[in-house]
Amino acid sequence: MKIVKGGRLIGGARAHLRGRLGKILAAGGGLAVLLGGGAYALVGHGSDAGAGREVVNAAPGTSSATTRVPPSTAPTTLATTTTTAAPEPSTTQAPARPQASGSVRDLQQRLADLGYDVGTIDGLAGTQTYYAITAFQRVEGLSRTGEDSDDLRAALATASKPGPMVPGGAANRVEVDLNRQVLFLWQGGALARILPVSTGSGEYYCVDGSCDTAITPTGSFRIGRKAAGLEISPLGELWSPSYFYGGIAIHGSPSIPPYPASHGCVRIPMYAAPSFFDQTPSGMAVYVVGDGPAAADVPPPPDAPTATPVATPPPADDVPTTTTTTTAPPAVVTTTSTTTTTAPATTSTTAPTLTAP
Repeated sequence: MKIVKGGRLIGGARAHLRGRLGKILAAGGGLAVLLGGGAYALVGHGSDAGAGREVVNAAPGTSSATTRVPPSTAPTTLATTTTTAAPEPSTTQAPARPQASGSVRDLQQRLADLGYDVGTIDGLAGTQTYYAITAFQRVEGLSRTGEDSDDLRAALATASKPGPMVPGGAANRVEVDLNRQVLFLWQGGALARILPVSTGSGEYYCVDGSCDTAITPTGSFRIGRKAAGLEISPLGELWSPSYFYGGIAIHGSPSIPPYPASHGCVRIPMYAAPSFFDQTPSGMAVYVVGDGPAAADVPPPPDAPTATPVATPPPADDVPTTTTTTTAPPAVVTTTSTTTTTAPATTSTTAPTLTAP
């Protein structure tokens, strides 16, 4: 080991420090001392990590010294700090509820002004709004989607009420258009209601050994027997039927596709059946027009429904669901009564049992 001051060796009385300092440095330590007003850092030449030691003289009159100490071989423990972001507050929202829309209200009002049955003008796009749109699209020759669109709004802006299909017809009458699949109700010579319908599919069918063709004949008729509520025939259910040609009736149905699909009856939406039943008394004129065989060429199917079952709530209208603004959501039907209803009396004495819903 060397003790250096100003480049000269220090000997004499201080040489006895050499032994002690050597031991300290040999152990891997470092030492800073003040000798004669100077500061000294002692660095030994040992084997610790292969690093050498030397003494570095600080400037006279100062109290600081630069000491280079070899890296320790002892394990080093580093304090680490883990930062955890605070969880964000919950942003879960309650399920959205249908909101009234001024735009939908305007749509409903415009359809109602033209005679289409939209029900209550409330700004909520529901079943009746859906069917009113489809009826308008059928009358105007648009694609039958039941959806709101720019094309629909443009057509509504320029549309007018449909005129009579049977000029000179009775002031109170029903007109059924087979080609456009719509029904017009006239009261006092004024158009009161437009509904979408589904008429005879034209297909050949057989039920219980009896076969026929699903046809809604054209011609001039009058409403005959009526039955409030549900009637059952071998061909299906008829809700609030108003018969106008044998077993062919205008009645409520949960399925009103935009094309002919019945066995011959004129289907109307379920929500419209009770009020339509009240608006069309027996004896009221019914005109069926469009492409199809005349009544003279189509024998009337028998009107012989089976017994009416225990009263049940009417089914919901079968409305396709989409993601558009005005698509009608499925209606919810709640059963709250178990009251039974006596089957309405029938006057038919015809033996065949087919009724065409």
